[in-house]
Amino acid sequence: MNYKNLFVYTLMSTAMLSSCKEKPSLDSKSTEVQVTTASNFVDRFADIQVLRYDVEGFDKLSLDQKKLIYFLTEAGLSGRDILYDQNNAFNLEIRKALEDIVSNYSGDAKDENYQKFMTYAKQVWFANGIHHHYGMDKIMPAFPQSYFEKLVKESNGSISSEALVAMFSTTKYMKRKVKDASVDMVVASANNFYGPGVTQKMVEDFYAARIDKNDHTPIEHGLNSTLILKDGKLYEDVWKLGGRYGRAIDNIIYWLGKAVTVAENDQQKEAFVKLIEYFKTGDLKTWDDYNILWAKSTKGDIDYILGFIEIYGDALGKRATFESVVQMTDFEASKQMKVLAENAQWFEDNSPLNPEHKKKNVKGVTYKVVQAVSESGDCSPATPIGINLPNNEWIREQHGSKSVSLGNIIDAYEKAGGSGMLQEFAYDQAEIDRGKAHGALAGKLHTALHEVIGHASGQINKGVGTTSETLKNFASTLEEARADLVGLYFIMDQKMIDIGLVPSFEVGKAEYDGYIRNGLMTQLQRLDLGKQVEEEHMQNRQLVAAWVFEKGAKNKVVERFNKNGKTYYKINDYNKLRSLFGDLLREIQRIKSEGDYAAGKSLVEIYGMKVDQKIHKEVLSRVKPLNIAPYSGFVNPIYSIVTNSKDEIIDVKMENKQTFVEQMLFYGNKYGFLQK
Repeated sequence: MNYKNLFVYTLMSTAMLSSCKEKPSLDSKSTEVQVTTASNFVDRFADIQVLRYDVEGFDKLSLDQKKLIYFLTEAGLSGRDILYDQNNAFNLEIRKALEDIVSNYSGDAKDENYQKFMTYAKQVWFANGIHHHYGMDKIMPAFPQSYFEKLVKESNGSISSEALVAMFSTTKYMKRKVKDASVDMVVASANNFYGPGVTQKMVEDFYAARIDKNDHTPIEHGLNSTLILKDGKLYEDVWKLGGRYGRAIDNIIYWLGKAVTVAENDQQKEAFVKLIEYFKTGDLKTWDDYNILWAKSTKGDIDYILGFIEIYGDALGKRATFESVVQMTDFEASKQMKVLAENAQWFEDNSPLNPEHKKKNVKGVTYKVVQAVSESGDCSPATPIGINLPNNEWIREQHGSKSVSLGNIIDAYEKAGGSGMLQEFAYDQAEIDRGKAHGALAGKLHTALHEVIGHASGQINKGVGTTSETLKNFASTLEEARADLVGLYFIMDQKMIDIGLVPSFEVGKAEYDGYIRNGLMTQLQRLDLGKQVEEEHMQNRQLVAAWVFEKGAKNKVVERFNKNGKTYYKINDYNKLRSLFGDLLREIQRIKSEGDYAAGKSLVEIYGMKVDQKIHKEVLSRVKPLNIAPYSGFVNPIYSIVTNSKDEIIDVKMENKQTFVEQMLFYGNKYGFLQK
């Protein structure tokens, strides 16, 4: 799973994100990123800042390794259009109209309506569509429809009346994903995972008839298809070569074929070949076979994530969005953190879970700190800072998983960060000093524990079924909360000192400070006043923070204060707070292991969704003077090949100079395989 800035990683003193994507659904992390003039700053618009990440050591790679990065980058970018179409059926048409206008506009760039148009275009590019990348609400244009139609005409572009409705209507296509059990979530969601006429009940009945709960090696049903209604019957329109998204997948396969020729070892090559087979056939059993090979392929210096992977975009938690990350090992940082994976069984044995919910034999957990070298799809421009895969539970249990932290992404956040949020919301100077001294390390370690130990821990009782079946629309929130709680519980353990990862418990205290502060207050800056929390990683953090605050109220474990008309939270007993984190971890693992939908639903709805409007209003008023961008994302380096007279590749060059607009136009022109 991806820890995302996706939510952003709330860099504590400076900033950090993770996701399991959470992250900076990492917390202490990205929500504390400020507008900056740092060297890696690229652009700022609406609620977003765009940064640039560095890639160190690319020039020291062998020619074959450079080729491998180039081929995998091309494969990932070849699937970029897929995400746009998954997010909404009109996204590609709208994006093409935006690109035509920006490329051909010859009028006054300072015109007020054109400035508003440019902000909208950048928002759509950043979100991979017309809905906010994080909040899921439709991005409403601040300029008149008539003005937009004039721009389209003057740019010799075109756009359908249906696409104009998708853009400008105040009643249709309003939310990309609706997570509300009181409505038909399939019909209410504006994404493109389900065809016209398909209802939530149809989907649930369709898969209920196909899923065998006694199958101990189940495929991820529905992961790579659009469910459509045809002649009165439901049909999976599979995303594969010759099928839906076939033109983009054809190019993905081409570049993967090139990658086979420069694979670093036989394991990596075998995984490439199996992935090609999967894209050709769309067979989900082949996808499982590939993931087993990929999880065991741990010896190369170049690695990648590529495919239809995360199910956050689907309210029913079945269909996966396209994503790609190409990465190279950060050797020194990986050496330092390898100790976590080596002690995975110790952490499982010493966790506060019920004994029957613990894994007796944690298999094949590997962990590396890597540098992202290229990202695409649902990992770009907003990116995870940590990733743990595969997602299929039985593969993790029987064959292991790979976890990575994107070190250069984390470093880029830190470079761009400021301490304004810490100064504004920390209770006292001691908390500020602790955050400045230990916040960055605390965030990195919490991300690592979340990914390496958290997602690899616990087991589902036999016969219960997958969480997408049992916990349904609450599965992702509960899984992220569970992994977060593992990290929170162990970051204050003596073991972390004994294995040399932290110098003192002050690191854990800094993470606790930031987590409570963010979960109960600062992340609310991402919401419009009056909204409730809907995004899974935000729900997760609020759920955890609100639950321990309530349960520890009698003993004032965490206390709320008002100073000079401002609200603050102060942790009075870090050890008791750790115990509460353990209690909640045990309960959420029980819910997952037993498939207790009612208990999971209750936790999320009571603690993870409702917002104290008075606190929310206060947060917004306190954040406004800080001029903070709640969300951050990145432009990617651009790779190009150098050939000799025989058309042989003799080098691969990397440049990292494009502006955000330049990159979006470049991508649209070069990789617009699905644009009409």
